Amino acid sequence: MQCPRDHLLITGTSSGIGKATLEGALARGAHVFAGQRGPATDTEAVGDGLLTRVTLDVTSPQQIATAVDTINRHVGDRGLQGLANVAGLGVPGPLEVMPLSDLRMSFEVDVLGQVALTQPVIPLLRRARGRLVFVGSIIDRVTVPFMGALGASKSAIAAISDTWRQELAPWDIHVALVEPGFISTGADEATKARIDRLIAEMDDEQRTLYGQMFEEMTERGYRVQQSGSSPDGVAEVILHALLDPHPKEHYLTGSKAHLAAFLARLPEGVQDRLKREAFGLPEPGSRQDA
Repeated sequence: MQCPRDHLLITGTSSGIGKATLEGALARGAHVFAGQRGPATDTEAVGDGLLTRVTLDVTSPQQIATAVDTINRHVGDRGLQGLANVAGLGVPGPLEVMPLSDLRMSFEVDVLGQVALTQPVIPLLRRARGRLVFVGSIIDRVTVPFMGALGASKSAIAAISDTWRQELAPWDIHVALVEPGFISTGADEATKARIDRLIAEMDDEQRTLYGQMFEEMTERGYRVQQSGSSPDGVAEVILHALLDPHPKEHYLTGSKAHLAAFLARLPEGVQDRLKREAFGLPEPGSRQDA
């Protein structure tokens, strides 16, 4: 007999938004396949739900194939009720001096990895007329200096989400994009350490051009991030998109998300001035170094 529960695949469940979404889904009695970098586990009862951990690095075709096969063998003809693409990676740095390997890594995780996983999962969603959720960022509407890699990858995933929403509508597969603002995920210290390491690794010319600006801007951003919203709020929104009878196509959630969405409607010159003031960046034409 097939399991009568809702079956969900959630990626990035080791920490932050993914972990909070996993916990919320289990509390609702779902059977969750939790994508993580750790080892796979047998199904176990957790609270009111069931948990099966699957090893899932979205940049690994083999791990994707194994995870999808595991899910397919369990759900059978009933299919999968939902996929939440939560796993992501933020790569900071000035675009002029950013190694292309870092930019490629950002797109491998945040864009190509999401697509690589979603493609083989869609047939499982089709059987269940399920839901597909992507976690973008408000930065896909309002770019931020020194976060160009993240802004580009999240803008790409927003376009992919909107495209799939239209393409999958004939099978009643609902696709939603969640755009969080500033969220304190618990990874703030690791992010700050990564930024400090990037500054330390700059050569003299790079440090002269960008060191002070990058350090000051990211220090301000770090303080805002630390005071951001809890991942639990984003998790609730993701679960609404996955399970509510009347889901939306786009969700704004978290600290300053609605403010940033308003800012995105202002003239670009006004946006630039407000962001310079917020992040303490130099005025246009104020630098003389070549």
